[in-house]
Amino acid sequence: MNRRNSLISMGSLKHDRVRNRKGEDIGKIEEFMIDIQSGKIEYAVLSFGGFLGMGNKLFAIPWKALGLYEDEKTFLMDVDKELLERSPGFSRNDWPDFADHSFLDHIDRYYGRNVSSDLYTQ
Repeated sequence: MNRRNSLISMGSLKHDRVRNRKGEDIGKIEEFMIDIQSGKIEYAVLSFGGFLGMGNKLFAIPWKALGLYEDEKTFLMDVDKELLERSPGFSRNDWPDFADHSFLDHIDRYYGRNVSSDLYTQ
């Protein structure tokens, strides 16, 4: 996608599916966390697990760790399901403090903040 066409509504991305490189469904996007100083999306909140929406666990995923297949309304994340299951998560009713730098540092280290994925991969 070229720069002219790189603007998209966040609402149109909410609830998009997320798959890994094996093609496995690893959840859906629930929310976006924006740095209010830069105006950039820093994290996506991924919902994974549970059954029929019950017992889902939420995960803060560094935005740069996700690629978007816009035509398919699907995100791509290079992670195995097992790694995601063991990753730091939270419940729908008990969100972490996203202003807590130690929490964000932990998330960044877990997923490797310096990922080379661009938002638009196709």
